Amino acid sequence: MAKESPNTKKPRFNSYWIYAVILIVIIAMNYFSGSGGWQKLSPTTPSELQEYLKNGDVEKILIITNTRQAKVFLKPEALAKEAHKGVESKSFIPTSAKTPHYELKFGDLQNFENELKETVKENNLDTEIEFTSESNLLGDLLLTLLPFILIIGIWIFLMRRMSGGGSGGAGAQIFNIGKSKAKLFDEKINTRVTFKDVAGLEGAKEEVQEIVEFLKSPEKYTSLGGKIPKGALLVGPPGTGKTLLAKAVAGEAKVPFFSLSGSDFVEMFVGVGASRVRDLFKQAKDKSPAIIFIDEIDAIGRARGKNNFTGSNDERENTLNQLLTEMDGFGTNTNVIVLAATNRADILDKALMRAGRFDRQIYVDLPDLRERKEIFEVHLRPIKTSETLDLDFLAKQTPGFSGADIANVCNEAALIAARNGKKAVDRQDFLDAVDRIVGGLEKKNKIITPEEKKTIAYHEAGHATVSWMLEHAAPLVKVTIVPRGQSLGAAWYLPEERLIVRPEQMLDEMCATLGGRAAEKVIFDKISTGALSDLEKVTKQAKAMVTIYGLNDKIGNLTYYDSSGQGDYGFTKPYSEETALVIDKEISTIIEKQYKRAISLLEDNKDKLTELAERLLDKEVIFKDDLEKIFGKRPFEKEEEQELTEN
Repeated sequence: MAKESPNTKKPRFNSYWIYAVILIVIIAMNYFSGSGGWQKLSPTTPSELQEYLKNGDVEKILIITNTRQAKVFLKPEALAKEAHKGVESKSFIPTSAKTPHYELKFGDLQNFENELKETVKENNLDTEIEFTSESNLLGDLLLTLLPFILIIGIWIFLMRRMSGGGSGGAGAQIFNIGKSKAKLFDEKINTRVTFKDVAGLEGAKEEVQEIVEFLKSPEKYTSLGGKIPKGALLVGPPGTGKTLLAKAVAGEAKVPFFSLSGSDFVEMFVGVGASRVRDLFKQAKDKSPAIIFIDEIDAIGRARGKNNFTGSNDERENTLNQLLTEMDGFGTNTNVIVLAATNRADILDKALMRAGRFDRQIYVDLPDLRERKEIFEVHLRPIKTSETLDLDFLAKQTPGFSGADIANVCNEAALIAARNGKKAVDRQDFLDAVDRIVGGLEKKNKIITPEEKKTIAYHEAGHATVSWMLEHAAPLVKVTIVPRGQSLGAAWYLPEERLIVRPEQMLDEMCATLGGRAAEKVIFDKISTGALSDLEKVTKQAKAMVTIYGLNDKIGNLTYYDSSGQGDYGFTKPYSEETALVIDKEISTIIEKQYKRAISLLEDNKDKLTELAERLLDKEVIFKDDLEKIFGKRPFEKEEEQELTEN
């Protein structure tokens, strides 16, 4: 006898089968209930019945009063007549009881009864006339229960809809709302991210490598009496790869990875957040060794007691309290490590940051020149690029870009190349992508009058001229008077990547920023609203010099910067009114001094400024080469800047 194949799929049990069987039984019982429900009778009419009575064929008439029906029983000898041939009642269920042969419907009961009795009396018949009533118990019961059945059915339907159709898992169902919404990435099922997929971040990868080693071989550390950190906090600007680094840790360690956002704990129901925290840690302990990753932890980890003017019990604080308890409660031998990411570490609660909870902070900074090159290599793998593409050049063209920004540049460059019908993505596509991301989309069809266009050209030429003449100003890359985004013109610079900034460097940058308005003053002896963004930038720089970095002689070595970020919530300034007057005066003095300096530089080079503006009006876009033809080589240009000349 052949064995059944183990791969043969047996039909899965479905609860709807039970509902179908019950429905069929109810229909059958309803159909067969009552007298004659299983019989098929020949129909007749009242006039035919009168004729049958007069012929003496009827033995009994059964009148059903509540349904206005009558059932006719014939005499045995009458069945042999030709008129009644084939009227034997056909029953679906065999029975020994005498069954009727005809059925008919009548109108008024009293009239029908009188007519029958009169016929029987006139013809001296022995026909019996009986009265009865039929009841359908099941039908009556269903009519009584139908409203309740409808209410219960609607309630079940709503509950299933609220639970995501019954497939949302424990966290989605209304009765399991306190369950964790964490998504589990199992090492046996999900594709893993490893450190090879994370370009740059060398320092951060070294920090988390110890966590990976512990999860792989915890005995190596615990055998010496050491305790493994319970948690690590990844801090850094948006788009620097904090979430990717956490996934890489789980991928390298090959352990279950519970991932969720801080906002997943927040719910409109009281106590849900704390319940989800408890359930999350319970699941992690059951699957230990494991990693819990909470992205954007500032959603629940904000410092407690701030701005709680209502005095109410804050649900977010209850969630944070439960998180603090869980991180203190589970032992170090449970092999559960908590990773969290935020770009607002300054507002986190101090209790969350103390040793024993998040033992270490790992700062994930913006990538430097070498790391940007590595990130480009990762994101350019799936893109068909030109063989002459220089990654060093691309890395130098994207200072201050995060990993997410670089990924966006690569994707935008591929789209631009495809739009232009190219077979490969080349250098110009990447430059256009950087311009598109930094400056916005070109608006060549924007209506600009010739006078406005001339003003914009001199404004941008003023920026270019002043920056070219100052040593510490950022070197120019490109100037355009084609509108982009919200700006009518733009100048691209390549800022030096500095770790510390000196006062003379900040002053040169401010002077170059004010070069646009200064050029309008020198050429037209008028100023316009086009310098709004420039004024905003220099005002912030001057304010930072005076109030934050202590670079002003009048204020001295003081700073009013609050690194905790709590000063932003106060209603009072951290200095007196007299000091505020001094600060305002010093900010104004710094800006006006650099403005006059820019005017002086442009007046000394007015002919070159005019020549540059005319070339800009002619070409609309000029590069570093055009400035060199007018001004000559920049005397304090560095070697690496010379490599960035655009062709």
